[in-house]
Amino acid sequence: MTEATHDPIQELVAAARRAQILDAATAVFIEKGLQRTTMRDVARAAGVSTGTIYNYFLNKEALVLGVLDRVNQGQRRAADFADALAADPATFIRAYTAQRLSHLSAGSIDVLRVILAELLVNPALAQSYVAQIIAPTFAIAEQPFAAWRTAGALHTRDPRLATRAMAGAVLGLLLIRMLGDPYLEEHWGEVSDVLSDLMLHGLDVQEGADREPPA
Repeated sequence: MTEATHDPIQELVAAARRAQILDAATAVFIEKGLQRTTMRDVARAAGVSTGTIYNYFLNKEALVLGVLDRVNQGQRRAADFADALAADPATFIRAYTAQRLSHLSAGSIDVLRVILAELLVNPALAQSYVAQIIAPTFAIAEQPFAAWRTAGALHTRDPRLATRAMAGAVLGLLLIRMLGDPYLEEHWGEVSDVLSDLMLHGLDVQEGADREPPA
């Protein structure tokens, strides 16, 4: 049996075509909404045949999950958290939080607004999203948190809950921005520093203590 060979040029072409389709799907989802969008709409926007899309995505659900995975940066997640094992927790958490929030640009938020609304009323799609994107992400993220805790560099009762709490904080901020909070929109560039401080140091509240206000 002949071993399959990898053609780097073909792989680059395939990756570019896949990105082209995801770009088109993102734009059409934002414009028409998820329910009204057809594969033919996406093909037309991408400038390819409908059959070409099916070469890359089995169905519309797979296309939606492809868009979500790109927003989630699933392709780089393993590398990101592999780097975490070589860094101290504070440095990594600050850098990673800043990178994630900067990636969640206006375009990402617009398509998330459309897709998350569908996830809330479509249990099958939500289940696929959790199984194929959310669960693998947590499985990768939990590893450095557990290692830091074992090494005594991180104090948390449950590393698995800690990763979910951090993800929930980001999702909550996204939700508030989607709802149109003008202050959050205006100060989005500062959110990563504030969130990192909260993750690393909390609110630094001392109950019952008289403390001088900061200068």
